[in-house]
Amino acid sequence: MGERDFPEEVLSMGQSLAWQDDANCKGKDGDIFFPERGASIRLAKGICRECKVREECLWFALITGQKAGIWGGMSERERRKARRKLHLAGTLKRKS
Repeated sequence: MGERDFPEEVLSMGQSLAWQDDANCKGKDGDIFFPERGASIRLAKGICRECKVREECLWFALITGQKAGIWGGMSERERRKARRKLHLAGTLKRKS
């Protein structure tokens, strides 16, 4: 996934997407990271666990409000929970 795949407003946030070049998921089947509802996410989480840009990926998902898929080793539900904690701590601003 390259920078051209994201909306202009995401890119204008100053969020560099160069980290994606080093992501373990690069070139893998997207269905692994965006499974059907109820399907296993174990493989995706395993790939993410060993990824050297996992933190950048997770922050990208949190900052941009990604609602679907596995990002930075976290499911949608796990990211919602993390976002709530970050909002309470004042670390992450609400996306308008």
